[in-house]
Amino acid sequence: MEILEKKPEKIDYEDLVKYDEFREWREKSEKTSNKMQVEKRTSIETQSPEEIISLKVEEINNLVKDELKNKIVSLTPEQFEKVVIDILLKMGYGGSFEEASQHIGKSHDGGIDGIIKQDILGLDNVYIQAKQWTSGSFGRKELQAFVGAIHGKGKKGVFITTSQFTNESLEYAKSLSDIKIILIDGDKLVDYMIKFKIGVKPFRIYEILKIDEDYFEEF
Repeated sequence: MEILEKKPEKIDYEDLVKYDEFREWREKSEKTSNKMQVEKRTSIETQSPEEIISLKVEEINNLVKDELKNKIVSLTPEQFEKVVIDILLKMGYGGSFEEASQHIGKSHDGGIDGIIKQDILGLDNVYIQAKQWTSGSFGRKELQAFVGAIHGKGKKGVFITTSQFTNESLEYAKSLSDIKIILIDGDKLVDYMIKFKIGVKPFRIYEILKIDEDYFEEF
């Protein structure tokens, strides 16, 4: 506040270091940083090579997930539609890509973006709502509109979005008894894409060897 009262053109390190509070904060911050680095080195030293590899692979995959999120929100509606179809078919829903594409994105029946078969025989339909949002969260109101559109047509629905759902909408989905609604937010969406290798592919494969005990037991 003392510095601001002087209305300086800029505030830099030389201005702040004059104050005891800033020096104490900086010293404490450096100690915390050094402690974290020591703990990280100690943790790595106590881990097996396999554990270290698993952690690094997880770090890489998390970075890929972030890139994947940015990629899907930049897609055109038609491209996003294809991603939705691929995910649902990989999950085991019935039909082919051609059959699914005749329904997904072309229904627009009072809040329903598409319909897909639950199984190959088409004994039951699953109603789809797919929303490509870059910000904001879906609340109970949007979910209620989707449930209202399904009512009288079927009992199963999947709401897919690139954003998130509010806690209120999550609780509302759980409270439904006559209709089952599955909510897939942006995080789950990219998790499914990683799991089913949609939009991603293996980059590098490492082979880890171990002793073949069965071979030596034959001697």
